[in-house]
Parts: sequence; structure tokens; C-alpha cells
Amino acid sequence: MVQTASLVIAGARVWQGLGKGFAERDLVIVDGRVSDRAGVETDVIDATGKWIVPGLIDAHFHAYAYGVDQFQNERGPLSYAAVKGAERLGAALRRGFTTVRDVAGGDIGLKRAVDRDVFASPRYLFTGPALSQTGGHGDPRSEHVDVCFGHGHMCDVVDGVDALRLAVRNRLRTGAHAIKVMTSGGVFSLTDPVRVPQYSADELRAVCDEAARRGTYVTAHSYSSESVMHSIENGVRCIEHGNLIDAETAAEMARRGVSLVPTLVTYDAMGRRGAELGLNSISLAKNQEVLTKGKEAAATALAAGVRVGFGTDLMGDMEDEQLHGVRLQVDSLGAEQALHSMTMANAEILGDTAIGHLGIGAHGDAVILDGNPLEDFSVVWAEDAQRTVVQGGAVIG
Repeated sequence: MVQTASLVIAGARVWQGLGKGFAERDLVIVDGRVSDRAGVETDVIDATGKWIVPGLIDAHFHAYAYGVDQFQNERGPLSYAAVKGAERLGAALRRGFTTVRDVAGGDIGLKRAVDRDVFASPRYLFTGPALSQTGGHGDPRSEHVDVCFGHGHMCDVVDGVDALRLAVRNRLRTGAHAIKVMTSGGVFSLTDPVRVPQYSADELRAVCDEAARRGTYVTAHSYSSESVMHSIENGVRCIEHGNLIDAETAAEMARRGVSLVPTLVTYDAMGRRGAELGLNSISLAKNQEVLTKGKEAAATALAAGVRVGFGTDLMGDMEDEQLHGVRLQVDSLGAEQALHSMTMANAEILGDTAIGHLGIGAHGDAVILDGNPLEDFSVVWAEDAQRTVVQGGAVIG
């Protein structure tokens, strides 16, 4: 498990939640949990004049996405992917992300290493490889390449109701937090139009039925209104990206209690850096279609009453743009809603009542800031901002 410690952070203004702002109080953490009583031997940090927010949550993270070549990520040596994944996780923790959800990749071995403190990492939830139909977003083959591909580190190609049921059961057997499906085209994949829905209704219902009976949920990579409606009508409970949704679709998501995790930074980063990092021309062209729509879609969803979370979806060396994603979220939703999205809203999406807030019983995960983020959010996202990250009551060095 993540190491735990006891700590008192004294004199700071502590985030109370959406609509409640900050209140000055000592934040007491005993054996890794927020408490109303300090331990006998407790370290004390004087944080007078500072602000504290809950540890941030990235609900769309990819530990194994160490490059921008889809085949390399899928079929390169898993040992290398794991080492790079540990590096990526450690960097995220130092930025203030104390929990991440890996929604295409990860496995029980990486989680076991995190849980046993083999390396410093955020709390780690994973879906295992995402499920893709043949020729779907998780299929890395171009149309002129005749090679076999069935499974990779981040995506598996699985077709048919019975095969999908088996795949879901095996993911849940091996510790998956939730199930990820590809229900529209994507930027990285080479042969699928972005807007076209993927998987049949029968296939999606089978995946969602298996997940629901195990008490978990299905989240879907989906861009367009057509693909989002296809997803949620067949049981999907969370949408990743959603850049091309309209107001009517957002209203239906809200009515059904479906959440949205926008990933604004990945398109911005690919637009600026994709070519120099070797991203192929097909993906660069697709990126232009969704680049300008993401902020608008997130704001549309929020206005409709959809629970809006926060994710980054960064590939390869672009993972250093994670905090830039925070700035883009603020630009889209405003400071208070952005802070809510990457704390309590994401905690609700993940179904964990012990993260995303700093009430009694919560994990002692926090970020100490030099200024008020509601007035100047650069205290969170600026690379040179002074911040102290605390996880489970332990200060992260």
C-alpha cells in the first residue's frame, strides 16, 4: 500500500469543496487519514499564509504510452514499458497528482509494484488494455499492412459477444478497476473515421452487463454525438473525450447520470509538438478536427448538468504537459469548477469516497500552494510554482 504517516499542517486555508471555498484550519493526518485529533508523535508543518487543496486526480492517464508510435506502445518489450510507466507515474505524483486512473493499459503487476511501494506513485487504478473492434481505435494497423494483431499492452482487438464477455471477465479477474471500450474512431488510429460509432449494440450491452454484475462500470473512448449516444444507450457510464458532442447529447448524458472526462491538453500538445515527435500525418490531420472543439464540449456538458472530470491522455514525451492540461481546464470551466473536476468530481467518477476531499476519514493526500487558486490558478499549473505534495500524510520529496 501507499506509505502512510502522521502530519499536522498548521495555519493554512483548506479547500472545503465546490461552493464552499477555503477555511482556515489545521489539517491533521493520522496514519495516512484526515483526523480530528493529532497523534502523540506527529510532525508539524507551519503553513501559515498558504492554501491547501486535495491531491489532484488524473482520470485519463496512460502509464505504458511511452511513445507516439502506436505499434511500439502495443508490442514493444513490456519490461521497458513498465520501467517507463514507473517514471511517468513518479513525475505525475511530484506534480500533485496523488491518484490516477489508467484507462488503456496497466496491469496487476504494475499495480502490485505501486501497492508495495517499489517506486513512488500516485494511487493507481487501471482498466487493462482497452477493448477495440477490428479496424477500431485500438487496432494499430494501417490499411496497407497485412500483419496479425490481437492484443497489446494498451489495447486488445476483440470482436463478438462471447469473446467480449470472456475478455471482461478476465480483466476483472486480474484486478481491473473498470472496463474501457473504444466506441468511436480516434486520432492515433489509422483506418477509422473519428465520428463513426464502433461496436454493435449487442456487443456493448454484453460488456456493460458483465461489468455491472461485478459492481463496476464501463467507460468509453468516444468523440461524436452519434457515438456517445450509441454508448450510453447500451450501458456505458462514462465518456472519455467527447469533443464533438452537442447540447442535446449532453442533456441526455445528464439525464442518464453519465459522466464526461475531457482530455483537452492532448490535442493542444499534439497540435504544437506532434510533428516534431514523429506523429504520423493521418493522426495530425485527425487532431485538427477535434482540437478546437474540446473546450466548448466540456463547457456544454457542464451547463447541461453533466459531472465533468479531468484527464490528460498524454503520449510519449508529451507527458510533461500534464499541468498545462490544468490551465486549459480552467480556461474552459473556470477556476472553481476546474478544481472540483480534478478532485471531487473525479473521485465520484472513480467511486472512491476517500479521495478528492479533505474531510475526516479521507486519505491524507494534499497539495500545499503559495497562493489562492481561485484568484490565480497558476499556483497549481505553473511549472515553477512552489508546491508541496503530501500523500497519505507523507511529504513527497
